[in-house]
Amino acid sequence: MAKKKKTTFLKGEKILYFLIGLLIIGNILGQSFSMALLSKTNIEVESMKKKISKQENLNQSLEMKINELASLENVEAVATTLGLEYNNNNIIVVGDN
Repeated sequence: MAKKKKTTFLKGEKILYFLIGLLIIGNILGQSFSMALLSKTNIEVESMKKKISKQENLNQSLEMKINELASLENVEAVATTLGLEYNNNNIIVVGDN
């Protein structure tokens, strides 16, 4: 009966195989970590976009309210309720000589 030859690795080969295995596992873990970080960042970006959209809508609404309150009809109505009246003689035109 023939003897089975036992394969033994040299000390340098063992270290080399260990380092290769360590690099493969490190690469897998690194990719997983970077994918999770990218996903988290994307979620934050979408959340920020929603907040920006809500703020833009609020700004637009407030701008419309300002334009409504600053309209000539509204100013005249407030002036008459406060007892003020329109006097054309008090108007001074600047720039006409």
